[in-house]
Amino acid sequence: MRVAHLSLGDFRNYAAAELALHAGPNLIVGKNGQGKTNLVEAISYFATLRSHRVSSDSAMIRAEQPAAILRMRVAAGDRDVLLETQLNRVGANRAQVNGNVVRSRELTRWFTSIMFAPEDLSIVRGEPAGRRRFMDDALTARLPVAAGVLSDYERVVRQRTSLLKSARSASRGSAALQATLGIWDEQLIEHGVKIMLARRELIADLRNPLVEAYSNLVDADHSPGLSLHESVYEELDDVSRGTPAPGADVEVSRETLATDFRRVLESVRAREIERGVTLVGPHRDDLLLTLNALPVRGYASHGESWSFALSLKIALASVIRAESPAGDPVIILDDVFAELDRGRRERLMAVVSEFEQVIVTAAVEGDVPDGLPWHRIEVSAGTLRDRADDE
Repeated sequence: MRVAHLSLGDFRNYAAAELALHAGPNLIVGKNGQGKTNLVEAISYFATLRSHRVSSDSAMIRAEQPAAILRMRVAAGDRDVLLETQLNRVGANRAQVNGNVVRSRELTRWFTSIMFAPEDLSIVRGEPAGRRRFMDDALTARLPVAAGVLSDYERVVRQRTSLLKSARSASRGSAALQATLGIWDEQLIEHGVKIMLARRELIADLRNPLVEAYSNLVDADHSPGLSLHESVYEELDDVSRGTPAPGADVEVSRETLATDFRRVLESVRAREIERGVTLVGPHRDDLLLTLNALPVRGYASHGESWSFALSLKIALASVIRAESPAGDPVIILDDVFAELDRGRRERLMAVVSEFEQVIVTAAVEGDVPDGLPWHRIEVSAGTLRDRADDE
């Protein structure tokens, strides 16, 4: 899989832009603030339906414009697909595939990319929300239909939490309240169990590729590890009064997960009503990252943390590459090489060069490893110039 062409209208600092990309390594170079990251942000949006930099789509629309248009032609084998999305400042976004109107989340079925960016450091050093976002983006990249399950789960959490907040002023014993909560409980369990099982499978499949990727990148064995902390089983430990409940590293059936989830919801009902918050479920889970059996967060150096984040993304790319019938995911490295020493730059590029297409942004061309057939594009104040045009 590769991006053949990107067209932008009123996106970030681009009133209009046309970017042609090649198979193999592509380098987008230019001083900071010229619009390099905006280009790869637009490309990555088709894979995740969100920016890796901001939480609101409206921030990506050019100032004083009502909407931004993003079009991208993707080549997968002998087939070309034209993807389009319109980001609206007011109202819902719109999407098309080959000119046919679709739901926005359908775009993720046609394009997969793995983004490496300085913001990835928050996966290992930041709050649990960043690690949950990594897992959910990974699920969508691995299996696009997961986007629907995640969306449905988020909707149920919002509706159930709204009901809990309104219940604080009502009678806790209200039969109507309990019946309504019971309906939302079942939906929470139905969607939540699907996410829990998918995350467990993801983490299990990432472990060996993570060890290999870290060793290749750092040239050292620091025993990187992954494990899930699930709020359902943390709460069940308390309910069971010290008897360890089966956790994320134990294979359990869908039915067992659902039964345990339901039991925990019953046990926390009073606390949820008192606080007006849904206390358990995948939206409260976390991912524990370790080096030499110690948490990366709080123990690892800056270099180790950055290497772990990169290795995690490499591992994900490897898993998707092995499974996807559409071919390799597109690899995007946004201003990554400036953070690495020469040895790690060369080792990272050696690993990702095996993928069908790699897109790199850099402020300083000398930061990028030599010896590769780079297709170079220069960016200056929102203007793109293909170096090949000068040859």
